[in-house]
Amino acid sequence: MSTHIASRTREKPTGDEEVAQQLKLGEFANVPTLTLSEARLLINAVMSHRKTPPKSSEGDIFDKTSVYLDIFARFKAKENIEAVEQMLASRTELVYFERSQLGSLCCETAEEAKLLIPSLQDKIADEDLQDLLDNIMRLRVDEN
Repeated sequence: MSTHIASRTREKPTGDEEVAQQLKLGEFANVPTLTLSEARLLINAVMSHRKTPPKSSEGDIFDKTSVYLDIFARFKAKENIEAVEQMLASRTELVYFERSQLGSLCCETAEEAKLLIPSLQDKIADEDLQDLLDNIMRLRVDEN
């Protein structure tokens, strides 16, 4: 008795997958973006410099955003946030969106980064990307 395993061929990427591979940001292509750590720093600065407390609905949004950023921001120290931004800004072959994703995701390997950010595939060599990721991870280890 023969066993025949039926398999399907993978369909070509469409929609979001295709956009991710080609990075079609439209009007937002050249708009500076923030890492989650930079956003955390900015939100905390705004909240500490406010003279009057925000309205209740606005305060709820700020509070929830602040909690989210406290959980998911990879860097807390301002010096490290600035150092990561400088490292990422030096990679001029990457667009703002890709840089902020690298700074927020903190991938361990070039393979992981290219899997999560498909538009990196043909933009940066694996060795160069791995060096960048290693330098970012060193800063992360310094915080812990």
